[in-house]
Amino acid sequence: MYRERLVATEVQSENAHRLKRLLLEYHDFRQLKAASPLLDDTRRIADWQAERLKTTHQDLYRHPGYHTGLEFLLTDLYAPAGMTRRDDNIDRVFPKMVKWLPDHLLATFAGLVELNLLTQSLDLDLAEWFDRQGLDTGSITAAAWCEGYRASGQLPARHRQLELVSDTGQQLDRYVRNRTLGWLLSMTRGPAEMAELGDLHSFLHRGYSAFRKMDKVDLLIERLISRERQVMENILKGHPEPFTLPGDL
Repeated sequence: MYRERLVATEVQSENAHRLKRLLLEYHDFRQLKAASPLLDDTRRIADWQAERLKTTHQDLYRHPGYHTGLEFLLTDLYAPAGMTRRDDNIDRVFPKMVKWLPDHLLATFAGLVELNLLTQSLDLDLAEWFDRQGLDTGSITAAAWCEGYRASGQLPARHRQLELVSDTGQQLDRYVRNRTLGWLLSMTRGPAEMAELGDLHSFLHRGYSAFRKMDKVDLLIERLISRERQVMENILKGHPEPFTLPGDL
């Protein structure tokens, strides 16, 4: 809907160029995904993976210092159902973003967009594999999911996905420690709703609130990444219980 606005916006810095390129790629992917006959399969795969992550990291997920942040990551960033309007609004306000936001914040936005695009692309790739195998995504098994994971040949993309989770998580934590950001979010709720940007404002406020409540985000990110790398290794080696890892809290 707002692709022309993205194309027409002039950008100067390397981070702004990267954000523009990624938003265009994500915009085109969203159109492709929306028209795919495997859209429901992709959503079921995303939901299955989100639940798998909760199970693998249940000690972290249940920890009062991490629960809200992990819920935001899994609900809003990993498996963002019904976020079409939010994503359209990001495209819509892009000209103002590159004009008013500091360059380092554009870099963080770019990382979040790339993470969303990459994650959803990997889910669609898995949905296509399930379809080729004649497997029902309504009853996904760990064995079938791992077989598709290995068959997809997307290992570099999986490594990049973890790298983005680590980088953007650390950057977001630095931003939410700034009390000015919280004040700005509280002051701009009304204007955002008047401009029909309430869903985007709500997303940003949920993320701010979630990360503000978390303790030792660097430790959380370190544990998540190290565990998921172990899961990746287990899958590639054909481990019979690839997602079962000892808790270390």
